[in-house]
Amino acid sequence: MKLLILCCLVATAFAAPAAPSFNPADAQVVRYDSEVNPDGFRYAVEQTDGSRSEAQGSLVKVGEDVALAIKGVFSFIIDGVTYTVNYTADENGYQPTIEQGPGGAVPPGVVASLLG
Repeated sequence: MKLLILCCLVATAFAAPAAPSFNPADAQVVRYDSEVNPDGFRYAVEQTDGSRSEAQGSLVKVGEDVALAIKGVFSFIIDGVTYTVNYTADENGYQPTIEQGPGGAVPPGVVASLLG
């Protein structure tokens, strides 16, 4: 009898429908803020798939020139793991730091693409 119950439980587990998959193309914007001024900008975007992006930039004097300095963060989810990239981009180049949520390591391809 116990074997019959065990077989029924195993069969039920295998017959259960798969978790619905989410197509990133179906993501909807749930928040969008943007502000552009003569001396800089600011924006924030969040989507239903959990990804988000925020940045602010301002003009800075670099020697005799003026450059755009940007600080920002963006995050995305791969296989249930949230990856967050904090960055600055200024006269010293693009400087990211990558953090990962529980459950995974930063894939080498992601690191390579972010570091150029």
